[in-house]
Amino acid sequence: QVQLVESGVGLVQAGGSLRLSCAASGSIVSVTFSGWYRQVSGKQREMVAGVNSGGNRNYADSVKGRFTISRDYAKNTVYLHMSSLKPEDTAVYYCYYVVSGMTYWGKGTLITVSS
Repeated sequence: QVQLVESGVGLVQAGGSLRLSCAASGSIVSVTFSGWYRQVSGKQREMVAGVNSGGNRNYADSVKGRFTISRDYAKNTVYLHMSSLKPEDTAVYYCYYVVSGMTYWGKGTLITVSS
């Protein structure tokens, strides 16, 4: 079993920055992917950013150049650095880890970007 706990500031002004963290605990072996999705009420969850075990990163087009994903292997933590935030970035952000073929999700953290 893997447990994920997200943390980060909930409210930020447009143009601002913040960092989300996702700390993993439990049976963390063979992590193949980790990253972030987000979901706006009434819409499907969408991929925001991900990183694989080789360090390759991918981003949604809507956040390229503004968001950066990083991972601290020693701390079993994945981060999402968000800058130049826009009101349309408002969503519940979920982190995920793929461990030994199983996908684990955090409970989500609401990020609100005010205009």
